[in-house]
This record gives sequence, C-alpha cells and structure tokens, in this order.
Amino acid sequence: MKSPRRLLAFVIAGVVAIAAAGWVVSTRLRSPADEAARRSAPKASLVTAAVERRKLVSTVVVSGTLEYGSPLPITLAGVVGGTSELQRVTRAPRQGRLTEGAAFMEVNGRPVFALRGSVPMHRTIGPGTDGKDVKQLQKALRRLGYGGPTSGVFDRATIAAVTRMYKKKGYEAQQPTLTDRQAHDQLRKAVQTARETLATEKNTLDQGRDVLPLKVKLTNAKADLKSARAALKEAERQRLTPEDDAKLATADATVRAAEEKLLEAEQALTAARNQPAAAPTATSTALPTATPAPQPTQDTSLLELKVRNARADLDQAREAYGRIKEESRQAREKLLEELRKAERTAKDGLVTAEQALRQARRLSPTKLKVANAAKDVSAARSLLAEFERTYGTAIPPGEIVFLPKLPARVQKAAVKAGEAVEKEIATVTSSTFMVTGSVESAESDLLRTGMSAVIELDSGKTYPAALTAVGEKATVPDQEKGAEGTQPVLLTPSSAKGLKGQSGATVTARVTVGATEEPVLVVPVAAVVTGADGKARVQVEYATDKTKEVEVRTGLTADGNVEVTGALNAGDRVVVSGV
Repeated sequence: MKSPRRLLAFVIAGVVAIAAAGWVVSTRLRSPADEAARRSAPKASLVTAAVERRKLVSTVVVSGTLEYGSPLPITLAGVVGGTSELQRVTRAPRQGRLTEGAAFMEVNGRPVFALRGSVPMHRTIGPGTDGKDVKQLQKALRRLGYGGPTSGVFDRATIAAVTRMYKKKGYEAQQPTLTDRQAHDQLRKAVQTARETLATEKNTLDQGRDVLPLKVKLTNAKADLKSARAALKEAERQRLTPEDDAKLATADATVRAAEEKLLEAEQALTAARNQPAAAPTATSTALPTATPAPQPTQDTSLLELKVRNARADLDQAREAYGRIKEESRQAREKLLEELRKAERTAKDGLVTAEQALRQARRLSPTKLKVANAAKDVSAARSLLAEFERTYGTAIPPGEIVFLPKLPARVQKAAVKAGEAVEKEIATVTSSTFMVTGSVESAESDLLRTGMSAVIELDSGKTYPAALTAVGEKATVPDQEKGAEGTQPVLLTPSSAKGLKGQSGATVTARVTVGATEEPVLVVPVAAVVTGADGKARVQVEYATDKTKEVEVRTGLTADGNVEVTGALNAGDRVVVSGV
C-alpha cells in the first residue's frame, strides 16, 4: 500500500504536466482574428534626423590622375648634322630630369641640345645670321658660362662660344660639309677666273695705238693735279712768304725805334718844363717889406721841336708798316688765287684726259669684251658673298630645342634608337605635379580658378592643392577626351613633397566651392519641404509620432545637408520621410 506522501507527489506532477501541455497547445492554436492581426503591417512610424550645429563645406569631387605638369611634345625643327640624308636616332631620349645645355639625344651621331627660350628653333643659324633666336641663343650661352655677346648677330665671338659648348659636351661644332666646301672653292675660282679675263681684256684694250697717247696724257694730268693741290695746300698753310716776313720785321723794328725816340723827346721836354731857371746874385740886402721879383723861364722850343719831329717819324714808320702788311696780304691772296686757278686748270685737264680715254676705249673693238668681263666679275663676287654669308661654323635647325622652362622632365620618349626621326621625338613636362580630370558641365559652372582643393591618394593621405583651370584651358596634350557633358579640370598641388613616385596614380580631389565661416544649423536636404507658397519648412517631432511645422530659410548645401535658420535648436529631430 502506497504512502500518502508519494500519492500527493504523483498528483502534483500530473497537474504540472497537464498545465504544460495546455500551454503548448495554446501557443500553437490561434483564432482567425489572431492570425490576421499577426500577418498585418506594423503601425507606421516617423524617420527623423537630429539637427546639428557644425561648419558646412561644399565641394565638387574630381576623380583624376596625378601627373607631372605642363606636358609639351617636342619635334625637331629640321635636319641634324647639316645634311638632308635620312635622320636616324642613334641615342634616344631618356626619361628623367632635363637640364639646360644637356644633349638629351643623338641623331646620326650628332647632339640635340636643350636650351631655355620662347622663340622656337626654325632655321640654320650660321655666320652673319641675326634675329631674336640668335640673341636667345647668346643669352643661353652666357648663362651656361661659355661667354660671348648678346648682340643678336651670329658673329665670330658667338661662334667661339658655340664651339666651346660643343667641345665640352664631347662633340664638334658643325663645319661646312664636303659639298659646301666644293661649292665655295668653285665660286672662289669663278671670281678669280673672271678677274683674270677682265685684266686680259683691259690689257688688250690699253695696248691699242689710239689709247696709249691718251693714257700718257691722263697720267700727266693726274701728276699736274697732284702738284697743283700740293702747292695750294702749302700756300694756305703759310700765312706770309719769307720775303714779306722779313719786310714786316724791318718795318716793325723801325716803328719801335721811332716810339723810343718820341718817348725820349717827351721825357726831355717834361724835365725841362719842370726845372726852374737860375736866380740872380743879390748885391744888397732886400728890404723885409719889399715885393719879390719874377723868375725868368727856361727856353724849351728846341725840345718841343724834337718831340714834333719824333712823332712825325713814328707816324711815318707805322704807315710804312701798315702798307707793307697790306701789300703782303694782297700778294698772298694773289698767289692763292693763282694756285687755285692752277688747280682748276689741272682738274679740267684730268677730266679732259679721262673723257678722251673713255671715248677712245668706247671706239675700241675690244670695248664690249671689257664691259662683259667686268659684269662677270661683279656677278661672281656677288654669288661668292651670298654663299659666304652662311658659310662656316653653323648650328643646324635640328641640333637645338628651345623649351620655355628648364630644368624639366622627359616624360616619355616617342622614338627609339634606330628609328627614323619623322614627327614627335618626346614629351617634356615641368618638375611640378598636376591633377587632370573632368566634372559634369553643371558642376563646372561652380568652379573658379584659384579655388582651394584637397588631393587624396588611395593610401588616404591628403595634400593641399589649387584649381588651375577649367574647360578648354585645362586641356593638356595626349589627354583622353572626357564623356559628353563633362568639362576638363586641372589642379596643381601646393607642393611636390610626398608625391614623388606617385606619377600616374589615380586620385580623388575635392574642390571647395563654398563654406560657412562659423558653425551653423544643418539638416538633411530631404527634411526641407517647399510649400505652395514658396516657403521652406521642416517637420519637428516634439513627442512620439507628433510633429509641428517650422518655417526655415535655407543656405549652403553640401554632401546631402543644407544650412537652415529658424526656430530650431541643435538636437531637435526633424522628419526626413514618413513610412
């Protein structure tokens, strides 16, 4: 017989089991109403976002490529080496830094130098060449330490400087080719032959009987003219003849002697007039009250006569001196006139002799040969002078490439050793970086040259930059054309520090087109709704699922957010959309 306690335990366990089974069955069995309620959508709730206070920056994102800037394709202006034979590369350009004065490639074993300048090489620079390109070359030579002038003329001093540059780089400046030397020799011999022919014909003409007497007369006329000119020149140099000079000296001595005699007579007369006469001897003592007797005066009539005679002699001497001087002047004028007349006569005789000789030569049967021979000499000399203007040490047009800025970088070589030089040989860039990319045309209207930007590499590192150009001005050589509806963009990093080795990398650039100066209230753009009245509003949630409209004014928009002002506070929640 079981105990009461064990029976009670079994009863309790059975009750618990029945209760558990009932709960399980109740959870699995639902009424149609419960099942419908479970399957219906939950009650709609509001999607909100917090109002923030922060600075807002609006940017335009540019996906581009980091490259060295200012790419410039290079072509040669002409042949290298001064010949028109096939131009073949014997040393191709190498990528890397390019300094001024460097020979960065060779064609047919001849160098191609890089110099700084804005005027492109366009011709052979040879002896006597002048112009802006020559002056540009001279300035480059001076910068490189080879000296020379800056006259703009390719003269001997400039040729010496060019020769020094070539020699220092291990080359020889371009000398005349064999063909040029042969042509120069032929032209020189042509001049010599023409001169010999002219001399022969003149000799034949001058040996004619009708010409020889006239040649003698011409020679004598030349001698007469020479003598007449010498005599006239000597007479003009001498103021007086020796005879006239002696006469004037004698007359001058006579005048001085007469002046001395007159001075002596005047001094004697003055002394006599100033000397008192001798007083008579007193025989008795004069009374104290007696009046003194008058003194007798000395006779000076003889002295006065001497003075008058001396003055007359002086006048006569001076008159004689003036007469001799005037006669000397007249004699000199007469002599000069005679000598001038003799010179004119000699000139006339010379002209007459020359005309007679020319007339005789014109009538000579060999006159035409002499004239033709003279023309041949002139023509031969002209051809030789024209050739010699460019004959000598020269710089062929292909041996120098002028670049706007140096140092630079050879970005890529367009030719290889062994290839013929036909078009572009290389692309040169500056040593600074640039970012090329494109943006939608609508966004390009927001961009202005000089805007600040930030360049971000794949590594996450950022570098400051500036917007350099937009549109056509941003197009660079060899750049792929962007999609339709886009505009090219060019940015320049503020510094190349940290960017070396990144050429060709894809980067993301953000150009700042607007920013708030201070922190402002910011909400998502989707939270702002414009009503029929044109006013902007936001829905502010003030309690769970309860909102109110707040009128706002919008400002700068950036990255899906917009600046707003109105009855809002940071932390308020605004409705973005309702679900």
